Amino acid sequence: MDPKMDENTKVKVEEKIKELILLGILETDSQLPSVRELAMDLSINPNTVQRAYAELERQAVIYCVKGRGNFVAGVTNLRKQHKEELIKQLSELIQEAKKAEISEHEFTDLVKGFYKE
Repeated sequence: MDPKMDENTKVKVEEKIKELILLGILETDSQLPSVRELAMDLSINPNTVQRAYAELERQAVIYCVKGRGNFVAGVTNLRKQHKEELIKQLSELIQEAKKAEISEHEFTDLVKGFYKE
């Protein structure tokens, strides 16, 4: 398998698990599928799932209990990380809006309009 494809798959697994946690589908302390089970369900290499779980554990999104499996660590830290990423993206977007000569007033009106949707 192409290492780049494998990395993309790993990132997709990580992002999907984070999304499920943020949506409340995976709750704090709920058990994740085993590496083998998730790999079989997704038809991907178990090493890819293991690397995704390891990265999520490194980010304190999940925790591992030896002999029992992987569990959701909680949503608080994940929400904080997500908020920080959104603020970074917003900052970059504001810089691009300035380059496009979108005024502060026009930009805030656009944001307010989208926020209400």
